[in-house]
Amino acid sequence: MTDAPSKVNLLGLSPSQLEAFFEQMGEKRFRATQVLKWIHQFGASSFEEMTNISKALRAKLSEVAEIREPEIVMEKFSKDGTRKWVIRMDGGSAIEMVLIPDGDRKTLCVSSQVGCSLDCSFCSTGKQGFNRDLSTAEIIGQLRVAIRSFGPFDPSGERRVTNVVFMGMGEPLLNFDNVVAATELMMDDNCYGLSKRRVTVSTSGVVPALDRLREVSDVSLAVSLHAPTDELRNQLVPINRRYPIDVLIAACNRYLQGLNDKRVVTVEYTLIAGVNDQPEQARQLVKVLRKLPCKLNLIPFNPFPNSGYERPSDEAIAAFKQIMLNSNVLTTVRRTRGDDVDAACGQLVGQVADRTRRSQKYIAVVQEEPVQGKSQAL
Repeated sequence: MTDAPSKVNLLGLSPSQLEAFFEQMGEKRFRATQVLKWIHQFGASSFEEMTNISKALRAKLSEVAEIREPEIVMEKFSKDGTRKWVIRMDGGSAIEMVLIPDGDRKTLCVSSQVGCSLDCSFCSTGKQGFNRDLSTAEIIGQLRVAIRSFGPFDPSGERRVTNVVFMGMGEPLLNFDNVVAATELMMDDNCYGLSKRRVTVSTSGVVPALDRLREVSDVSLAVSLHAPTDELRNQLVPINRRYPIDVLIAACNRYLQGLNDKRVVTVEYTLIAGVNDQPEQARQLVKVLRKLPCKLNLIPFNPFPNSGYERPSDEAIAAFKQIMLNSNVLTTVRRTRGDDVDAACGQLVGQVADRTRRSQKYIAVVQEEPVQGKSQAL
């Protein structure tokens, strides 16, 4: 006996894909716009809710398609307004996402992969290894979960998520097609209508994919730098061995040149005590950032078990920031949010069925020889 064909999850189809889907069904293309609005603006979870579509078409859709979000395993709301979810994906692995409010801004940090293959030495996600890419539907599903947490969808009401950043689990540009498709849905006026300035894709430096992104998208860009020299970045962010800092900075400039407005790159720099937080390293970073229109976001390291790294002192953070400001580099320090729900970036730890076996190797190494100051290569 053969298995019944799986239904198409319309949650992950782009406008053009949905038009093609209806054409294959022998329906008019305008049905795609109707369904897009029902799914993404009104939050419909079933075709029966789509009252401006004939009963016959609704029945036909129910036979071949579905609107399916990932399963919520855990949901926590912090006293400071931060919201955190653990979401189980197909296959059993879990990812996490966080919504961080700041005045009128509500920023959702979404994941793009289950785990991560890049193994940055200070990243708890990297130590879990890698399982798989998330589908477009699984990425958009995170946005739907966040919006729904405020109550039933209301397209005429206040925007519940104002910004989306791809800074959760995974390297977004290694899941290129699904991430680009998800950003298209986020920015489409018939879907979520987010501004291109309010959807940010972060990368650790996958330069060929960054050049490709320039050809198909105009989302905002963030770069995980974390070191001012190639020697140190090779240790902290191993992909630097393939695409060194100067190569990455040049790619960022090419991306900015392809935009039709004046935007800057957000440079993310995790400050780690005794590793990359010294005044001399701040001065080295100034020289690097002079080559790129940017703003700098300093992120005090958030310790996790067996990381081998520590958070810098408040004095070291303030001194580093002041050197940057004195050199006219726009600099902010990320505030710790959601402590009572473990929502800081270093605590974005899901349950990953690790295909790389990296988590086992990492645990074995730290049990044999605890790392002090710097993580050893695995």
